[in-house]
Parts: sequence; structure tokens; C-alpha cells
Amino acid sequence: MASPEAQETGETPAKENQVATGAEQTRAPASPLKRSWLVRHFSLLLRRDWQAQKAGQLFSGLLALNMVFLGGAFICSMIFNNVAITLGDVWILLAALKALALLWLLYYTARTTRRPQAVLHQDPHAGPAWVRGSLVLFGSCTICLNVFRVGYGMSHIQCKSQLELIFPAVEIIFIGIQTWVLWKHSKDCVQIQTNFTRCGLMLTLATNLLLWLLAVTNGSTHHEIETELSALVEKFSGNNTNTCLCLNVTMCEVFQKGYLMLYPFSTEYSLICCGMLFVMWKNVGRRLAPHTGSHPSTPPFHLHGAILGPLLGLLVLVAGTCVFVLFQIQASGPAIARQYFIIYYAFYAAALPTMSLACLAGMAIHGLEERELDTLKNPTRSLDVVLLMGAALGQMGISYFSIVAIVATRPHELLNHLILAYSLLLILQHIAQNLFIIEGLHRRPLWEAAPESLAGKWEAEPPRRGSLLELGQDLRQASLAYIHSYSHLNWKRRALKEISLFLILCNITLWMMPAFGIHPEFENGLEKDFYGYQTWFTIVNFGLPLGVFYRMHSVGVLVEVYLGA
Repeated sequence: MASPEAQETGETPAKENQVATGAEQTRAPASPLKRSWLVRHFSLLLRRDWQAQKAGQLFSGLLALNMVFLGGAFICSMIFNNVAITLGDVWILLAALKALALLWLLYYTARTTRRPQAVLHQDPHAGPAWVRGSLVLFGSCTICLNVFRVGYGMSHIQCKSQLELIFPAVEIIFIGIQTWVLWKHSKDCVQIQTNFTRCGLMLTLATNLLLWLLAVTNGSTHHEIETELSALVEKFSGNNTNTCLCLNVTMCEVFQKGYLMLYPFSTEYSLICCGMLFVMWKNVGRRLAPHTGSHPSTPPFHLHGAILGPLLGLLVLVAGTCVFVLFQIQASGPAIARQYFIIYYAFYAAALPTMSLACLAGMAIHGLEERELDTLKNPTRSLDVVLLMGAALGQMGISYFSIVAIVATRPHELLNHLILAYSLLLILQHIAQNLFIIEGLHRRPLWEAAPESLAGKWEAEPPRRGSLLELGQDLRQASLAYIHSYSHLNWKRRALKEISLFLILCNITLWMMPAFGIHPEFENGLEKDFYGYQTWFTIVNFGLPLGVFYRMHSVGVLVEVYLGA
């Protein structure tokens, strides 16, 4: 039996608990009211800010859409009714859009970015080195292209309009200023004048998209220049002087060859600018977390003992260069012999299956490794995926049209067998490479994952205070745990690096061949006879620039996959 004092002592905490419970029950209704009022207040502010951001994106997107539709209507009218709407009218419209875009670019650089609190954050994933390097390279080539256009117009000054000289000069100024602004401000997350900045970015994006569309639809200039060159030489040596003759045949040939060589780079430049402007548009008003802006530095590009991948890639590069030189020599003559088409398609029939098998092996290794998926919001990575999937449609579309033409006409000849195999293998290679790249981009890079894992271990088990010997033992145990966790990934990482290097060199080879003038899809004559000249020329003109951009873009993202492995 407990004493009365013990009973009173035992009853006292119970009473205190009852009193505390009663007080909590009494205070309980008041706390949710205060908390719900605060939640409603701040959620209303956040909702208004989100609605204003979405409204700005919607308005600027509609502005760009209307600009593209207006310019597209002008370009289509020029194609189908060249009497009412001429190329000069399209140039005047594009010159007006370039002038407006230039005014905004200068205002953004001189006023917006220099205001306090204008750029609080910079997106570390936007504008990587390879994108800005490609921007400068293709921008320089496009400026040289316009210089050749001015030189060609000056050599025909007696029969060329002044507009044909003014438009390339305006484009040189536009490309120079735009390249400088994108190089300097591609990572900005602007926090002031957000609606005006979004509209300016969309206006500039629409201008570049219309320049790309005009370059694609006006690609018949290639064949027109070649036809004019041959006719010019013949008539210059004869007695007929009714045509517009060049004042200097040698200089005209230099301008024409330079124009034909650099023409694909203008389409690449416009597409790169559209991608960078879209990322800047998505980053307007974006606020990054403190740890997002200070990401660990990307490791330098090293081979890390990779041998087989670079050797096989160099073999493909040397073979592709030989095929390219042979085809270019033949293309300079009056006609291309049939055996050179066979060599070209046989090279692709050997390279594409090897690339597809490498991509399948890489996907299998991705499934075996233990790196976590990176699920954080990343507009640059999302744009990379969209560009890969969209650009792949160009070459795949040409392949499907070729398959239909071959099956419906003469599928039993050797060249047609090779073209059919080339088309099927090209489709499979695009699908396999896209899957491998997308899987690699969504894996957390090991140089980011390892420090975070170690930091998590130290947060979960904070170091105890003790002697230096205990501290050294703890560090040794953490190092051994890290080695045990990641040493078994070495062979997988090395295999991924070998595959990535092999695919980088292969894509460089497959980018080089169509970018510098090899277009057997148009020269072999099979699809051209089946679909007609104008229809097939339009299909090739839309598909080939996208195919060239796909190879160039694949090289850049494969470098990121290589570094992440």
C-alpha cells in the first residue's frame, strides 16, 4: 500500500497533465485560424505572382506566334505567287523585324541588365561552352556567307537591285550584335521588366525562326547559282551577250562556291539562336535556390584511359572523310558515277548498325549502374530533349519518303537495296541514340552525386569530439565506405565513356558530310523522279538542315553524357 503522500504525489502530475491537455484543447481552435489566415494570405500572393508570370508568357508566346504566322504567310505567298509577293517584299518585312529586335537587344544590354536587382541568379545549365562556341562559329560563317552575297551582288551590279545589297548588310549587323548579346547574357534570370523582356525575346526568336524558314524554302539558290555559272561561262565564251554577265568570272566563281559552302551554317545558326532565346525566355523571373547557383565545377575533359572508343571513332572519321572527298570530286564534274553512290550508301550501311549497337549497349549499362535519376527542374535539359526529338524528325521523314519510293518502283537493284537499308538503319539509329542520350542526361553526374552522398553520411552521423586519432579513424572509415560504394562502377563508367567518345566522333563524321555539300538524296534521282522535282526538293530542304542540326546537337549532349559518367 502506498502512503498518502505518495498518492498525492502521483495524483499531482496527472492533474497537471489534465490541466495542460485542457489548455491545449482550449488553445487548439485559435491556432488553425491564425495559420489558415497566413496561409491564405501568402498563397494569394504566390498565386497572383504565378498568374502574372503565366500571363506574361502567354502574351509573349502569342506575339511570337503571330509574327511567325505573318512571316510564314509572306514566304508561302512568295513561293506560290511570285508576282504579287516577291522576295524583296519578304526581305523588307524581315529587315523591319531585325530592326525591332536590334533595338530591344541594345536596350536589354544597356539598360535592363545594368539596373540594381535585375539579374539576381544565373542558370548554371544554360549556355554551356559547346553551345556558345557553336554560336560564335556558325555566326562567323553566316557573316562570311553574307559577305559573299554582297560580293556576288557587286559583281552583278548592273542587273541587281539595291535591296539585294542592303539586306545582307543589315543581316551582318544583326548577327554580330545578337551573337554578342547571347554570348554574354545566355545564363541570365531577369527579375525586372519581365513582360517587356519576354516580348523582346520572343520577337527575336520569331525573327530567327523566319530567317531559318526563308533559308530552307529559298534553298533552290544552290541549283540556280550552279546553272547560272555554267550558262555564264558558256555565254561569256560565245557571242550571246543578252544575259546578265559577271564582270569577273573568276571572282564570281569564288563568291558562288563560298556561298554554296557556307549556306548550311546559316540554318544552323538560326536554330541555335532559337534554342538559346527560348531558354532565356523560360528563365525570365525564375528564382533559383541558393545551392543551385553554386554548383560544383564540371570536371575537365579527359580520356581517362579510353582507347577502343576513340580508335573506332577515328576509323569511322577517316573512312567518312575519304568518302566525302571522293564524292566532292565527282560532284564538281558534269555527273556523278553510280559506283560513288554505292560507296556512299555502303559506308552508311556499315557505320549506322555499329552506332546502334553501341547505343543499345550503353542503355544496358545505364540499367545496371546505381546512379540516381536527376528529377530537378532543368529547362536546359528539357530543351535538349525536345531539340533531339524534333531534329530527328527531319532525317527520319526523308527516310520514310525514300522507303515508299523504293518499294513502289525498283526495289531489286543493288543501289536501291543500299538506299533501302540506309533508310531503315538511319531510323533505328536515331531512335537508339535518342534513348541513350536522354537516359544519360537524366542520370545524376557522379561528380555531383558523390559529394552529396558523403555529406549525407556526415549529417546522419556527426563527428564525435575526441582525439585526433579518432577523427582520423572516422575519415578513414568514410573513405573506405566511399570506395566500397563506387569502385564497382569503374568498368561501367569506363564503358560509358568509350561508347560516348565513339558516338561523338561518329556524329562529327555524319555532320560533316551533309553540312559541306554532300546531298545524295537529291542527286541520285530516284525520289526526285517519283515525287517530282519541286515536291522532293521541298522535302529535302526541310529535312536536311534538321538532320545536320541533329548531328551537331548530339555531339554537344554526348559530351555532357561523357562528363557525367
